Amino acid sequence: MPYYDDSGHLLRNLKSLFERIRIEEPEATRAVSDSRLIIRLKFSSPQAEIVINGRHNPVQVYYNSGSLRPDLDISLPADALHKILLAELSLKKALASGQMSVRGPVFKTFALEDIFRKGQALYPQILREEARGGAPPELFD
Repeated sequence: MPYYDDSGHLLRNLKSLFERIRIEEPEATRAVSDSRLIIRLKFSSPQAEIVINGRHNPVQVYYNSGSLRPDLDISLPADALHKILLAELSLKKALASGQMSVRGPVFKTFALEDIFRKGQALYPQILREEARGGAPPELFD
């Protein structure tokens, strides 16, 4: 059974994640900004997409919208992203197994490395908050 109920569920979690990265770990987006890449992440099951604009500083993220032509196009199932963010699946294994496909210069995916690393640190906390209905952790400690 897929983790995400629908695209709204997936996008809510991704918005929370990118907002946390922006506030708590802003240096994580530096490689994307330095690369000047526009990166599109296309998800399936459920379908959704985000576009990360590294040509803008600070980096901008668009959810299910954006007419920017990507330099790098990455496709993967939402469950694969979920496993990557839980550190249950590496980016390298996702790519090698065909769960993730990349159109464009594959070596430039390294620009996302810091975002995924910081995302892995923050994502479990987002899931815990989601399970509590978004309530602050101190109410449950």
